[in-house]
Amino acid sequence: MSLQLRAAAKCKFDVLSLGECMVRLAPPGHGRIEFAKVLEVDVGGGEFNVAYACARLGLRAGFVSKLPDNPVARIILNHARAAGLDVSNVLLEKFDGVGRAGRVGLNFSEVGTGVRASVTMYDRGHSSISRMRPEEINWEEIFQEQGVVWLHTGGILASLSEESAAVTKAALQAARAAGTVTSYDLNFRGKLWSSAKAIAVSREIMPHVQVLIGNEEDFQKALGFDVEGARADLRELPVEAYKEMARRVVKAFPNIQALGTTLREVKSGLVNNWGAILCHDGKFFQARPFNDLEIEDRVGGGDGFSSGIAYGFIKGMDPEEIVNFGAAHGALLQTTRGDTSQVTLEEVLHVMRGGSARIQR
Repeated sequence: MSLQLRAAAKCKFDVLSLGECMVRLAPPGHGRIEFAKVLEVDVGGGEFNVAYACARLGLRAGFVSKLPDNPVARIILNHARAAGLDVSNVLLEKFDGVGRAGRVGLNFSEVGTGVRASVTMYDRGHSSISRMRPEEINWEEIFQEQGVVWLHTGGILASLSEESAAVTKAALQAARAAGTVTSYDLNFRGKLWSSAKAIAVSREIMPHVQVLIGNEEDFQKALGFDVEGARADLRELPVEAYKEMARRVVKAFPNIQALGTTLREVKSGLVNNWGAILCHDGKFFQARPFNDLEIEDRVGGGDGFSSGIAYGFIKGMDPEEIVNFGAAHGALLQTTRGDTSQVTLEEVLHVMRGGSARIQR
């Protein structure tokens, strides 16, 4: 059964994302945090990145979250507004002046190179969004009155606290009741919760999800489905095993109408093989592979794929075009530093169609 999208003319938003956004602090280049004299300031978060990228692609995108009312939070809001991302549904709470509760999460990042992997160190405890409760948002107003074609959220938000898991579920339920398509990125983070907890919570959420996204670790540790034959070092990825895993997921949760997964073979910190698969209506579509993809910063590649999938469905592309658009978008996002998109629709279409990196004058 094909996804049934609400009429865009009757909706304020094409895409709405629900989740946390942090301020990212990173040493220039491939420096180490402990030796840094200067830290680059950026923003990012799994769900935020998807909405931001969709705004860059020209969709009417919005972000739902909760932040303290202080200058650090305004770094995030200013970044969003600069791309045309609507933040009118972001709740602001009074800042206590210290950050004992209700703060902006921080993400210290190192961009790896060679045999040294990229590293993320969180300082995100007691963030405003982690303390948010479902009743703080008028979901009916957002989904019924304002109108939303596509809602995206994921496992990062669900992992932050019992309250944030409840918020995630409430939003998905309200979206489905209004006829909004729901997408969910499993996005397992071992620093945020255990695999056992992730599986328990994710399986409660899955009945409200129509489009599911994740990589091999996500499906294993956040949902309990193994990709047989996948090596721990990810140097080789068995595509047929991925497809079999997808079949088992859809059989367990028949409400899932599309399932997307990225294929990343890590050759070094700056060189990966990159690709993607989309399962839709029981058929599999594999993107053109990007072998020996040279990476500037791998963070955000999966979010680029997720936003590309949403864009493709909303714009009425066929499944083969959708998976190729998502893969190309994810590949391009990894050519720039930072979590959020710096690429244009024209660039994505150029790469999707096999265009080269020859200089454009």
